[in-house]
Amino acid sequence: MNRSKYPLLSQIDSPSDLRRLNRDQLAPLSDELRNYLIESVSQSGGHFGANLGTVELTIALHYAFNTPYDRLVWDVGHQSYPHKILTGRRDQLGTIRKKDGLTPFPKRKESEYDTFGVGHSSTSISAALGMAMAARLNGEDRKAVAIIGDGAMTAGMAFEALNNAGDLNANMLVILNDNEMSISPNVGALNKYFTKLLSGRFYSTVRESGKKALSPMPQLKELARRTEEHVKGMLTPGTLFEAFGFQYFGPVDGHDVETMSDVLDNIKDIKGPCLLHVVTKKGKGYDKAEADQVKYHGVGQFDPAEGIQPSGAPSAPTYTQVFGQWLCDMAAAEPKLAGITPAMREGSGLVDFEKQFPERYFDVGIAEQHAVTLAAGLACDGIKPVVAIYSTFLQRAYDQAIHDVDIQNLDVLFAIDRAGLVGPDGPTHAGSFDYSFLRCLPNTLVMAPADENECRKMLSTGLQHKGPAAVRYPRGKGPGVAVENTLETLPIGQSELRREGSGIAILGFGAVLADCETVAQNLGASLVNMRFVSPLDEQRLIEMAETHDLIITVEENVIAGGAGSAVNEFYNSRGVRAPVLNIGLPNRYIEHGQREEMLTDAGLDAAGIETQIREWLKQNCDIAQKSLIS
Repeated sequence: MNRSKYPLLSQIDSPSDLRRLNRDQLAPLSDELRNYLIESVSQSGGHFGANLGTVELTIALHYAFNTPYDRLVWDVGHQSYPHKILTGRRDQLGTIRKKDGLTPFPKRKESEYDTFGVGHSSTSISAALGMAMAARLNGEDRKAVAIIGDGAMTAGMAFEALNNAGDLNANMLVILNDNEMSISPNVGALNKYFTKLLSGRFYSTVRESGKKALSPMPQLKELARRTEEHVKGMLTPGTLFEAFGFQYFGPVDGHDVETMSDVLDNIKDIKGPCLLHVVTKKGKGYDKAEADQVKYHGVGQFDPAEGIQPSGAPSAPTYTQVFGQWLCDMAAAEPKLAGITPAMREGSGLVDFEKQFPERYFDVGIAEQHAVTLAAGLACDGIKPVVAIYSTFLQRAYDQAIHDVDIQNLDVLFAIDRAGLVGPDGPTHAGSFDYSFLRCLPNTLVMAPADENECRKMLSTGLQHKGPAAVRYPRGKGPGVAVENTLETLPIGQSELRREGSGIAILGFGAVLADCETVAQNLGASLVNMRFVSPLDEQRLIEMAETHDLIITVEENVIAGGAGSAVNEFYNSRGVRAPVLNIGLPNRYIEHGQREEMLTDAGLDAAGIETQIREWLKQNCDIAQKSLIS
């Protein structure tokens, strides 16, 4: 680090160094930290706007609290880069999200200051409450602090934790970071409520002065208290949180680091649950990020002087773009179609759909469980809902997928993005388990497209299907197959023979098929595009077992309970004794890095798939000789 450019930040190797600074040095340190973030993230890529918005808050927290003894729990972790910089990882920031580099979110194994691993939203209050209760049980006088955004606060889990914390009278602090943004713009009644605020300093002064003045007169004090509750209920969010048993403070300016430090100093010794309402601006200090908070939420490499520039000539569409175009086309043809997203309008490809069909667009906020049951309710009365959701986020609504959709056999289509490995975001965002947890649902049709055009056809198939259906597709681009501008469907449960060979039959599920084609050519094997995980093409499976010496299944899902397991179960149920080799994600979490690197590490690129087959054949010489593979 250039010490002349960052004279204060270069001295901070841990929060204890920060706490040795004078209070009047915190503002210039904030400027240095913000400039360092802009310089570093513009070179490495990563989460950007949220981190710029929490610079002063992070400094004030580590300045006021005795971390890591006092616990800081970050919600999601998009905003934790300043925290990483101040806790001994400053010089590694350029490695963030890269293979073997810093993780993009807090992770317990990475630092003692990362008290709780995150990646999904709205977990911080529950985790911090658990830590506060552990401190009570262990007889320790430590503080647990949850830092949660206003978008994350809309999730039901956050309110469950608030309710429990107030009942337990936990010694904890919740900091509500109110920037009116999550990834997509926040929605819902709670967000609108937060925008109607009185001045925190003025209101607090009047309230406390009134309490002191009326304390000798109990009857008048009680009347004032009741009046205050009515006024607060109309004008501030204080009543909401105080109803949960929290002492409410704020709102305060989250970019005034000295005031923030003073406030935290005052609050930290108050016993019981407290909530501090902090108002910040996402992208603070970088004009372009302030002006376009969605665009600058997560960035690749860019020149800070120029900002993010448009890409060059248009390239092949991503799977997300294929879905977005299909949704608009199908909505034009099907007036009963409705689109639902849990706060991922941009990520899931619903921007154009919202513009063209606003009355049929539902962004429910960070509330995956509600999104699925909302879809179930719509389906009950003849609407055809499409739930656009990441694979990792569908895990949060599994109970609803079973009880509210599958048991009732309702016509709900799940468009599952980010299936398989996602790359830089790491294991918290990987869609490694959806084959396993969906194929066991008796009524749910599960489809896996091998390319972009097949993805479009499967979406149409799922919407027309009577009952629940799921189409799962990976992040990014496919093999570059041209997408037909039709709403054609596919025959349910029918696979496709892509290559006829001998000895070995490779059964590919989903996006792995492109690499499987290379392997099949190298080995002279037959290749089947299975298309459907549930129901399987049973006739094809029997045919392959009767005409080949070895069956190989390949999928970008964990092997346990996945598509290959379904093939094994079918063969066992029919008494078929064909040797089967299952290839898929290993039984471990794949860390972050570029998606291609992660697939190589998992042995799911062409070279890795072929190596696994050849190694298995070496150990099974009889089959190898029959298959003519040496």
